[in-house]
Amino acid sequence: MSPLGAILTAIVTPFDDRLRIDEDGFVRLLHHLADHGSDGFVVCGTTGEAPTLKDDEHLRMIELAVSERPPGKSIVAGVGSNDTSHAVHLTERATQLGADAMLSVTPYYNRPNRRGIRAHFEAVSRATDKPIVLYNIPQRTGTDMPNDLLAELAQIERIDYVKQANNANLAPVDGLEIYAGNDDVLARTLDIGGPGGILVASHIVGEQMRRMVDEPDQRAAIDAGLRDVYETLSITSNPICIKAALNLLGLPAGGLRMPLVEATEAERDAVRAMLARQGLLTLSHR
Repeated sequence: MSPLGAILTAIVTPFDDRLRIDEDGFVRLLHHLADHGSDGFVVCGTTGEAPTLKDDEHLRMIELAVSERPPGKSIVAGVGSNDTSHAVHLTERATQLGADAMLSVTPYYNRPNRRGIRAHFEAVSRATDKPIVLYNIPQRTGTDMPNDLLAELAQIERIDYVKQANNANLAPVDGLEIYAGNDDVLARTLDIGGPGGILVASHIVGEQMRRMVDEPDQRAAIDAGLRDVYETLSITSNPICIKAALNLLGLPAGGLRMPLVEATEAERDAVRAMLARQGLLTLSHR
């Protein structure tokens, strides 16, 4: 197993009624997830609404996760930016704060070419002595890192992993361990020898996803039973539906910062129905 673990939950950032960070709620959620299948956490990723966190909030979340981590659980800090100097700054600070690894996304919007991507990640690698998890998510960044480029980047010191969120690219890559970047390919990723996934559905079905790691003979059947979860959580932009699900279950999540907006009534109804089908929603929650 990877030292980072298999089931890494890309944890939401809970907010209070004024959309301030709910630190107590975050710690409660961290421990709840640790008790329900998570081996570690990605803090301040997409699901954590990092684009709307100020740097002091962002770094405080990493600091809080490290200081309050449940025993034996890993903390992976989201430190990506499309500004290399900013990515280096976040990487340096997250390293100082004690994160176990860094999640660094392909620079978005300005869409560097291959030489620029390599130069960016070389600069990031010099800013830490921790492992780096590349994050390939072209549907958000506008730039795909094909597997031959990933193999080239793997030659850079400390680049050891990739969160692969382009399902079409899912395949072994020389020099990198592959984490599923989408919930619906966790089973496929494990089947090709990847250590696990960086996941959203593990907020609510973490124990079942953990079973996919521990019980390979049952993996396909468990995965089939979770398709409903994956599809429902994807009906609109992440993390709208997972926050709706957590709120329905009475777990800390709160609202969303704009430009993300609350789930519609129809979206909440779809999430509620999925939770009921999964046996997660008791009468007290309805």
